[in-house]
Amino acid sequence: MTGLEEYQYALIGLIFVWSGFVRTSLGFGGAVLALPFLLLVHDDPLVFLPLVAVHLMIFSSWIAWRGHRLALVASGTEQETASNIDWAYLFKALKIMIIPKLIGVVGLLTLPSRVMTVIIFLIVMVYAVGYVLDRPFRSRHRYVDYLLLSLGGYVSGTSLIGAPLIVAVFASHVAKHQLRDTLFVLWFILVVIKMVSFVIAGVDLQLIHHLWLLPCALAGHLLGERAHQRMMSVDTSVYFRVMGGVLILVSLVGLLKPPG
Repeated sequence: MTGLEEYQYALIGLIFVWSGFVRTSLGFGGAVLALPFLLLVHDDPLVFLPLVAVHLMIFSSWIAWRGHRLALVASGTEQETASNIDWAYLFKALKIMIIPKLIGVVGLLTLPSRVMTVIIFLIVMVYAVGYVLDRPFRSRHRYVDYLLLSLGGYVSGTSLIGAPLIVAVFASHVAKHQLRDTLFVLWFILVVIKMVSFVIAGVDLQLIHHLWLLPCALAGHLLGERAHQRMMSVDTSVYFRVMGGVLILVSLVGLLKPPG
């Protein structure tokens, strides 16, 4: 990520604040609601995905561990029965997702960056239309679960934006009080797989840029912690409709933008 103007670096920093806020407040969406904006600043997914991945690893483990400690305090015990994570369903879902995940990673590393950018914008637009129409992905059947988890694993492998597909299934099978922390453990596992693939393939992990982007994500994380409890008790449909409209606009601009 070199040769950018100062205003582009400033925009990237603000987008990572936004990413941290969304990820912590909702429990998902830090990548899907930030990557389209990042690609408008610099049209290369492999520049930003290692940055997003490392942030996911750090903050997902932090939030899941904090949730575990809070669950222990609430139960007044140190026993495993106080878990804030549904391990059984987590591992069941991973068995379905792992092969599509690996296939998606291979696609990310082999397809041209412009092709991956177009794919990302198209996927985001599908999500955004669902938000605007208040018709998010839902699963009420075992075979639909398999389909959504497989697609979610593949999309996660290509671009880390499979969360809406995966959440649709987990929300139907995991208790509400365990859902956010279970998802964060899942994000951590999926991101570790992607990061190992990046290292093996020799992808630039943009390590120097973590020095200034991690504080940006941390600022968003702290704001998201404040917003999370409030959002748990209010109707967020208007928020998602507005965001869906913005994402449609951003995706259209990204698709129509000349490459380069």
